[in-house]
Amino acid sequence: MLKLNYTEVGLYMERVMTSLEMLIAQRVILAMRLGQTLHVEPGRASFLLPADIPELAHLEAALWQESNSKVSVMTVDDEFVEVSLWGSWIADSAEAHEGIFLTMMSARAEFFVYKLWNESQLHISSLA
Repeated sequence: MLKLNYTEVGLYMERVMTSLEMLIAQRVILAMRLGQTLHVEPGRASFLLPADIPELAHLEAALWQESNSKVSVMTVDDEFVEVSLWGSWIADSAEAHEGIFLTMMSARAEFFVYKLWNESQLHISSLA
């Protein structure tokens, strides 16, 4: 499973071996114990990748082989593609811009999404 953490400073992605249901249950219990509100809903999340990442074709091939993919890749312009994921949004409120997005997909698609996101972060940090 992939866990996308949206914060005020940006996006951080990680691979998590816990099940989707278990992670959501843990967050609900934590919110209850802290007396906080928690909003959970199905939805979409997206992020940009440079269009020139060499292994982007591997992700697209993996997605093409899946009949029920929760991931789509669309060209934005000459420089970027948008990766869009189906999953569950967890935040303090329905209007929150910061929160956690969880998604499950095939192991191969997950591997390439995570790898390409990491490569894009290395590319961005080398430009700074």
